[in-house]
Amino acid sequence: MTRRLVIIGADAAGMSAAAQARRLARPDALEIVAFERGAHTSYAACGLPYLVGGFVSDAAKLVARSPEEHRARGIDVHIRHEVLGIDPAASTVTVRDLEAGRERTERWDALLIATGATGVMPPWPGADAAGVFQLRTLDDAAAVEARIAAGARRAVVVGAGYIGLEVAEGLLARGLSVTVVERLEAPMGATLDADMSGAVADAMRAAGVDLRLGLSVQGFEHEGGEVRAVRTDGGTIPADLVVVGLGVRPAVGLAREAGIRIGDAGGIVVDSAMRTSVPGIWAAGDCVESRHRVTGAPVVIALGTHANRQGRIAGTTIAGGEAGFQGVLGTAITRFGELEIGRTGLGEREAAAAGFDAYATITQASSRAHYYPGAQPMRLKLVAERGSGRLLGAQIVGGAEAGKRIDVLATALWNRMTVQEIGEMDLSYAPPFSPVWDPVLLAAGRAAAER
Repeated sequence: MTRRLVIIGADAAGMSAAAQARRLARPDALEIVAFERGAHTSYAACGLPYLVGGFVSDAAKLVARSPEEHRARGIDVHIRHEVLGIDPAASTVTVRDLEAGRERTERWDALLIATGATGVMPPWPGADAAGVFQLRTLDDAAAVEARIAAGARRAVVVGAGYIGLEVAEGLLARGLSVTVVERLEAPMGATLDADMSGAVADAMRAAGVDLRLGLSVQGFEHEGGEVRAVRTDGGTIPADLVVVGLGVRPAVGLAREAGIRIGDAGGIVVDSAMRTSVPGIWAAGDCVESRHRVTGAPVVIALGTHANRQGRIAGTTIAGGEAGFQGVLGTAITRFGELEIGRTGLGEREAAAAGFDAYATITQASSRAHYYPGAQPMRLKLVAERGSGRLLGAQIVGGAEAGKRIDVLATALWNRMTVQEIGEMDLSYAPPFSPVWDPVLLAAGRAAAER
């Protein structure tokens, strides 16, 4: 008898699961049906700021596989179909065809919830005005593009996290005047420690961003339904284009209503095979909680790397194979102009909050041998456990070739290495790529000396 896998959500986690399950199970053994509320499948949401900024010339380049391509591979994708409810007892979902306006019931033998996350939008007055956006989908990017084409020239970006920085850079590149409003006292304040974020603020202001820190948004002024200004507790900022980038929350409404366990961190609770608390139902991607490999605590970290990996594991186990998700470190990288920013594991504040007896060191280094043209400065912060010297986290801010060095430290962190062990690693050297002592080795050596 052919089993039936139903997937709610046809982006990163959902379609990674579908593709993996199809590789492992023939169509006569496993039918795969996916429902997607939007109009697109398998697209790179992380590329949206670069599409808006013109760094990516065509939205189609962000689409890994269209619905037609998935169907050609034996995955029955239904776009513009919203799942309204899950009935675990009957093993059915209720689906609404958004184009036809009709509802129907679909049965499943296995169900994967890959509903992703929703953007945080506080209930500010005027948030529904034309010209106020969140950049979450290809349709959002098209709407921002249309706004710019219609003559928008004064942009306000609310939030100075990853999305805020990337959108601000893109809008500057498009010739708009850009103001960034951030409630915290530093950009990337939820990601970087305060002693690492100053270079980010300097880079933003040097590029022409009007960076307003320590301000809280109170609402939006509009005229004829069109946004005209952002009201803050520090004054009113004129705007004809606003992008709100305050992060995301797991989209767990369907799961909660179905009686599936939701954890303290706000995501769906899953085991390492991505199974939920209800037999026959899996979940993956931005809607689930993961185990932090340093603290062991449940966390929700919305990154495409995690979503794709979790989706593949879910697809494997649904098809009868064995696989397990081994946790997260929150390793991430971004840039603003020529400044690269990377982080992994715990910051100094996070380590203290988790109960570690931690200490931190900051090292200034160069990306190349000092005499080789193009060498760029970088700043590395390591957080380690006092006594044992075990690495707990790292942050890097610097010029070209700085950011991806975070991957060396993430690898060490994944394997529970001490700073002394990291300082003894055999890393590559040639003047165009590194000083004879790579910045990672220098930082680790300093941290080892102070433990």
